[in-house]
Amino acid sequence: MAARWIDPPTTAVQIQRRVQAWIHHKPYQKRYQFIPLSQISPDFQHAVIAAEDARFYQHHGFDWHAIQIAAEGDMKGGRIRGGSTLTQQLVKNLFFGTGRSFLRKGVEFTLVPVAELVLGKRRILELYLNVVEWGPGVYGAEAASHYYDRTSARSIGRKQAAQLAAILPAPLKRRPERMNRYSGLILERMRQMGW
Repeated sequence: MAARWIDPPTTAVQIQRRVQAWIHHKPYQKRYQFIPLSQISPDFQHAVIAAEDARFYQHHGFDWHAIQIAAEGDMKGGRIRGGSTLTQQLVKNLFFGTGRSFLRKGVEFTLVPVAELVLGKRRILELYLNVVEWGPGVYGAEAASHYYDRTSARSIGRKQAAQLAAILPAPLKRRPERMNRYSGLILERMRQMGW
């Protein structure tokens, strides 16, 4: 897997968004700058883990506990959180885009353990934080920091980090300044996790 050493110049999601803009005759400006994990504030890293995959360091690509909770919530017809891990989301972002299908899930199921084995947790987190979509044409922690807070990912504090992490489930619809309730929950999770 080349992603172990090579920083991806683009992803399936980025290509998908550019094609969608072209089809719908809408302007598209891509903001994407890959930076080392060491240049992303620990608060920013912790907020994303707390929001998206609290058991990131305990699982091997699939969080079976989160999947079970998501499935039970789905069966009860309630509003659920997804059960996808950062590794699953990374694989989806890099190779598949935002579409849903059983075929994609099947291929993803085979790639996730390979990613965990080949890349390791630190590189998975670095890749994820650099390629995840944070808004229209905004990809990665550095671009998100500049776009929303006019600062670098290295300078993002706890509150800003929690607000940015709070928009990840719906980055094209949510705005950090409107996410006070959810960002408060993320800050509480961070505290409970010792961060």
